Amino acid sequence: MSVDVVTFGCRLNAFEAEVIRGKAEGAGLSDTIVINSCAVTNEAVTQARQSIRKLKRERPSARIVVTGCAAQTQSAMFAEMAEVDRVVGNDDKMRSEAWRAARDAFDLGDSEKIAVSDIMAVKEMAPHLIDGRASGLPRVFVEVQNGCDHRCTFCIIPYGRGNSRSVPMGAVVDQVRTLVERGHAEIVLTGVDLTSYGADLPGAPKLGMLTKQILRHVPQLRRLRISSIDSIEADSDLLDAIADDVRLMPHLHLSLQSGDDMILKRMKRRHSRQDAIAFCDQVRRLRPDVVFGADIIAGFPTETEEMFARSLDLVEACGLTFLHVFPYSPRPGTPAARMPQVAGGAIKERAKRLRAAGEVALRQRLQAEIGATREVLIESEGQGRTEHYLPVAIAGERVGSVVPRMIIGSDGERLAT
Repeated sequence: MSVDVVTFGCRLNAFEAEVIRGKAEGAGLSDTIVINSCAVTNEAVTQARQSIRKLKRERPSARIVVTGCAAQTQSAMFAEMAEVDRVVGNDDKMRSEAWRAARDAFDLGDSEKIAVSDIMAVKEMAPHLIDGRASGLPRVFVEVQNGCDHRCTFCIIPYGRGNSRSVPMGAVVDQVRTLVERGHAEIVLTGVDLTSYGADLPGAPKLGMLTKQILRHVPQLRRLRISSIDSIEADSDLLDAIADDVRLMPHLHLSLQSGDDMILKRMKRRHSRQDAIAFCDQVRRLRPDVVFGADIIAGFPTETEEMFARSLDLVEACGLTFLHVFPYSPRPGTPAARMPQVAGGAIKERAKRLRAAGEVALRQRLQAEIGATREVLIESEGQGRTEHYLPVAIAGERVGSVVPRMIIGSDGERLAT
């Protein structure tokens, strides 16, 4: 039996799952389940633990390896689980030697479970190319950056991912060119703190320069998409590319987290409410049809109802369409965990109201699309997405193709053609 990877969390984890599978199978592992964990919330860690127990009941003979951010930050906790055979670090999981060591440990009956190196000692980043067509992926992620140099008070991720490091521009362009030559129509640039790209490279190129280089040197690329960015770090070249090249998709997901200035300060964010609104206005002037998504945390410590209301009305002030709502949960070791906490019931209620606002905003955008002709990337049988990442019900097209379609309706969740 082959290696199965169960992934929690972000798009970067989803990309890395393909690398893990290839390296683990290449090392000779079989009948192995890899849990690629997330540490962003307590709920994410709980889900990983529950999944481990469930999978062990279903496949008692399979070896279970835990990796990812939660494995990096809470390795001993996972190692104490009877169901877990090995815990592999977050940088180690991308290295073939870590999977060969796991195979040898299993073959020799080695009882040592933890194989987690110091993530803060990692200074460089090797490019990893995944075989997307073999995996049936309609869009392919290219990891260009990992780690984070910032220390937001709520966030444990820098301790799971390490400090920021980038893939050299030439290697990224080569990866994109190879993937396009293999037939992929859409490439997504991804990372932990994407707009910090290049600070560690010679000449300190920024994300905008990388984006322009890809668009210039891979002219046959049909669609380039950028995953979550920190708007305060968006550079002039990135804005130029948004304005000037239609192949850069008109969809940006922003790490906003709150709409209240005091909460943003307590989060140790680097932008204000007005910065967020001004950025959305600026990009909308450059690309009038742009669609924005955003991460927002509900119930951050000390958040009052008035402060929350400013996050709620940020949906309209920024013209957000997609909301990724995080009910706040304290992560051990972070400054926010030591701040006065909001009651759990209030956190859940605020998260529910944010999600409801997001559902209204999405329905409104879907309704506004009726009558437009959009280029739809076919993701799976019966399902595609437009340039704006809006879901479309569509039948009879080859997965991975891009087809023009007029939008004739919406059911409130997907567009119809």
